[in-house]
Amino acid sequence: MSDPVKLVPELAEVSAALFKATGNQSVPRSTISLVQLRAGQIVANTYLTVLHTGFLRKMGESEERITSVSSWQDSPYFTAPERAALALVEAVLQPSAQGERVSDELYASVAEHYDEKALATLMIAIGQVNFFIPIALIAKPVPGRSFNEPWE
Repeated sequence: MSDPVKLVPELAEVSAALFKATGNQSVPRSTISLVQLRAGQIVANTYLTVLHTGFLRKMGESEERITSVSSWQDSPYFTAPERAALALVEAVLQPSAQGERVSDELYASVAEHYDEKALATLMIAIGQVNFFIPIALIAKPVPGRSFNEPWE
């Protein structure tokens, strides 16, 4: 498929607005990238996992932290707030046998680490990656290419 931004130019505005909203500094950019990397892993999309792995490397994150995102529950490399954010993205993206994905208990656990603005920012960050999942799965941007030119 051709570059969706060329086909629907308004997509660039949506993308910029979401990036701006998640960049309000209420949640560390590294935490947002960890969450978005985990989302890419959950939906098994190479483009998203390569993209967010690259972002984390550019931020100076260790290989141990990056490679253990998929097994974060038993990894010693994450802080309690990061663990809460990773649990939240998993709850949102994975079906639950109990029906309710984000339980009151999980919400309370996340709220222990993030104030309301930060929690709203985490929700937007999860929504941001969820917005791009269909594009990544359907349009098939080339993994490893520039974020601004993944189709060229």
